[in-house]
Amino acid sequence: MNIAKQFNGYTIRKEWHNEEWYFSIVDIVAALSGSNNPRRYWSDLKSKLKREGAQVYETIVHLKMIAPDGRKRSTDCANRQTIFRIVQSISSPNAEPFKDWLAQLGEERLEEIEDPAKAMERVRQNFRDLGYSDEWIETRIRTKEGRIELTNEWKKRGIADYKEYQQLTAILSAGTFGLIPSDHKRVKGLGKENLRDHMTREELIFTELAEMQTKRETINVDAQGFQENRIAAVKGGRAAGKAREAFEQETGQRVVSPTNFLKQIMNARKKKKLNKGNS
Repeated sequence: MNIAKQFNGYTIRKEWHNEEWYFSIVDIVAALSGSNNPRRYWSDLKSKLKREGAQVYETIVHLKMIAPDGRKRSTDCANRQTIFRIVQSISSPNAEPFKDWLAQLGEERLEEIEDPAKAMERVRQNFRDLGYSDEWIETRIRTKEGRIELTNEWKKRGIADYKEYQQLTAILSAGTFGLIPSDHKRVKGLGKENLRDHMTREELIFTELAEMQTKRETINVDAQGFQENRIAAVKGGRAAGKAREAFEQETGQRVVSPTNFLKQIMNARKKKKLNKGNS
């Protein structure tokens, strides 16, 4: 589960590892230090902590997280306890607010473990705060769940490399929409944004259909390894593509749309900052 959270406008990547959250240290350093080169700042700080004998270096793990270029890269990560120690070594007026923010994330996770419905409600509220309709939100949540189910199935069947996940996803998209995700993003005028967060309900529904059929095909033929899962993805995408074509013929409208939610999201975030400033 590779997720990013926002702290004061900075993206903090986190990964569920060994039954707890681990956070990207360089992201935290960037948010607190204000350095133009947070990687260098962290390298120097890490050396300093090691010289001082701080029991920090040994608790750092290397996890693959999605980098700004969209690829998964290994980065230094630490759990909350270690992050608290690192934060104490960074002179920043945001240190205490960050500790409070980090502690709140921990409390939220404990609540979600005890009551998974709270996790889903937080997801819904996050989307509502960005201006999405309830109908769109429920469709988006279904595609989130469907994607997790499919990738878990792929993982069980020998798909471990990030590039293989990308290739299978591209095959699904090509079969469903007639274009791969990067081309779909160009149609919508997107850069690094999450494509699904800018899909219309129709686009999400056909994405869900493709992944549902691919999962069914994968299980039916007991696909193992990349080649067999690739064939299942081709069939799943083709089934969704035929359904899309029938829908377009009946409605006279194309499913793939240049519509995006960039302006909506930007306005929602501006409004949130304004309300926060006035409170």
